[in-house]
Amino acid sequence: MDFLNCKKLRIALKAYESKLLDDSCQQIIDVVNKEETKVVGPIPLPTKRRIYCVLRSPHVNKDAREHFEIRTHKRIIDVYSPNYDVLQNLRSLDISAGVDVEVKNF
Repeated sequence: MDFLNCKKLRIALKAYESKLLDDSCQQIIDVVNKEETKVVGPIPLPTKRRIYCVLRSPHVNKDAREHFEIRTHKRIIDVYSPNYDVLQNLRSLDISAGVDVEVKNF
């Protein structure tokens, strides 16, 4: 993909822990603000909850169950008119291992 000729970069972040996600968003915003490029976000998206119901004992006591849930937090950051320096700084950024980052151009 050619990110230099785009008008807007959309950075989508996902994580199971909201604290890690917020720290990563702040790192990205700090890097973009150093180059004085316009940035919008982080925009919080709805949290997805996946609930799993597990039997405590597989053979007896069907009424005894445990519930587990996984919450997926999401944020979007838009960077308008990024230049080469912004892209290089974003590539060299060290983001936590629990955060999934996806970059798209528009």
